[in-house]
Amino acid sequence: MATMLRYGFVVAAVLATAGPVLSATWADALFEEFSKDFGSVPRGPMLTHAFRIVNNTQGEVNIASVRVSCGCVSAVALKGHLGPGETTYLVAHMDTTRFTGLRSVTIYVQFNQPAFEEVRLWVQANCRNDFSITPDTLAFGQLKRGGTPTASVLLSFYGNTDVQITEVKCESNYIQPHVQEIRRSDSEVTYQVTARLRADAPVGKWYTDVWVKTNNFGMPPIRVPLTVEIESALSVNPETVMLGVVKTQTESERRVIVRGIKPFKIVKVEGTNDRLLVHVDNPQAKPVHVLTIKLKAGEPGEVNRTLSVLTDLADDNKIDFHINAQVVP
Repeated sequence: MATMLRYGFVVAAVLATAGPVLSATWADALFEEFSKDFGSVPRGPMLTHAFRIVNNTQGEVNIASVRVSCGCVSAVALKGHLGPGETTYLVAHMDTTRFTGLRSVTIYVQFNQPAFEEVRLWVQANCRNDFSITPDTLAFGQLKRGGTPTASVLLSFYGNTDVQITEVKCESNYIQPHVQEIRRSDSEVTYQVTARLRADAPVGKWYTDVWVKTNNFGMPPIRVPLTVEIESALSVNPETVMLGVVKTQTESERRVIVRGIKPFKIVKVEGTNDRLLVHVDNPQAKPVHVLTIKLKAGEPGEVNRTLSVLTDLADDNKIDFHINAQVVP
């Protein structure tokens, strides 16, 4: 119990230190979060977290340097110079082979444009030798949208045969976790932690965590990282067709490529009119279709329209793309 209280006091102290400076400067406002607590982790795996940085200013932003307070953590900004509206990530790696127990590390991010400023981030983990996770991640890999696959890990506890898992939950509602006891011996207790993906999980590459609590009050919640990449049945390139400046009473054309996970037919394209036309290259089923977009410029003004491509696929059979143009006299 004392260990748990000490852990809680450290977390509270760090949060109390970091809290008052949140969004205090223009540099702080570039970050969506300032900390990552990995919770209880077994000794061995490399922990990774990406802090998102968005240039929400009207000018250029430059990251001059990134340094850390402990050699067990390395951090790097994927892109050092950001124009207005651009995004990058600061990726932090925490090596659990280099420490045991609770460790909090500060990451110092220095900016020198538009002015000198420093932002402090921190990462924390409680590295323990009394449990292991095999493999160390619930990795779904690449999946097509619509299925309900599962991924599992084995969570083993050592030296405490009375340990029991009391709760398992996930930060994402699209993941349904559950646990099952596999074996219990004089020296080891092993559970299988399984995560099931919901069929309506969104398209994209995303990360979340499954958290496991036990009846051992000296053990903080155990984090099991989860990764998944869900592919849509359809994709379009480009997603926004920029026709640029078009003079009235003239025409402008662009091509759009629509790809599917299997051959498909384009049933129709919604959103067209007498001045915005779409020609489908081939009515037959095939995995890739080329659409020709033609704008017949009319009255001066901005053109912003969304077109929807409907296909004969059974699931996920529709995809949208956008048209933008400026018609001038």
